[in-house]
Amino acid sequence: MAGWDGDDLAGSMEEALERQQEAAEARRARREPSSSDERERKAREESARLSRVRLEEQLARVTSPAHRAMLERALRALEIQAKSDAGPETPREG
Repeated sequence: MAGWDGDDLAGSMEEALERQQEAAEARRARREPSSSDERERKAREESARLSRVRLEEQLARVTSPAHRAMLERALRALEIQAKSDAGPETPREG
């Protein structure tokens, strides 16, 4: 009957730990934007998304026509800003 070799066990555990660390780094790299510009762009997109959600919730409850018009203008401004942040579309070949 073969017994456990401490060196083999330690080596296997070290390899398993390295694989776990590599997997964690790969997940982190996928989640985190690669540059400060990318992080800033993602933050702007999230801010605009949250603003849009908030405005839509307010629109669902508003009763004043003047307030409704103001909220609709704010939504249109967000849409225009989102389009300008996206930049010009590239023509598709086909």
